[in-house]
Amino acid sequence: MSHSSPDHPRQRIVLVRHGETEWSKSGQHTGRTDIPLTEEGRRRARLLGSYLSRYTFQMVLTSPLSRARETCELAGFGDVAQADPNLLEWDYGVYEGRTTMDIRATDPSWSVWLSPITNGETLEQVGERARQVVDLVANAAPNQDVALFAHGHILRVLAAVWVGLPPGAGRLLALDTATVSVLGYERKTRVIREWNLTTPGS
Repeated sequence: MSHSSPDHPRQRIVLVRHGETEWSKSGQHTGRTDIPLTEEGRRRARLLGSYLSRYTFQMVLTSPLSRARETCELAGFGDVAQADPNLLEWDYGVYEGRTTMDIRATDPSWSVWLSPITNGETLEQVGERARQVVDLVANAAPNQDVALFAHGHILRVLAAVWVGLPPGAGRLLALDTATVSVLGYERKTRVIREWNLTTPGS
């Protein structure tokens, strides 16, 4: 059977988490605050370009926030990227800018994945945004490679949704800054093909 048969979808969705920021370095929850990349974040974003050159992307989408857009630009895709608000990071509400350790000093059982997010988004709302991105890229670029430049939590949720798991399963998928992950297929089954890859030189 031909590799290009409908029974063997060829689409690959390449997830790129943005480079380091001061808040990602310190572990502060960074949702909608527009924090720029550090110099190290910019250096590693440039390295992503040579790694990603093996792909021919039919579509490149990026979060509108500057840390994702700059990563996309430094990797060499700024001229073809489209901003998609569904790739914004989780709105952490009152927990924005705080570390988990700090929050647990007064709420020992707190988890971003399991606890209510006061004045922010629910996990289900993040999951719905992720599903909209999955539907968009699956319908707009079937059997074509797509790149998504975004943030840690939204990309983890998106990967869970891709393989048919609930959004909360994203908590099992650790994702570092300036890494590449690849979603795709095994025959007709949606799978995670590669996860949390660090580019050479990082």
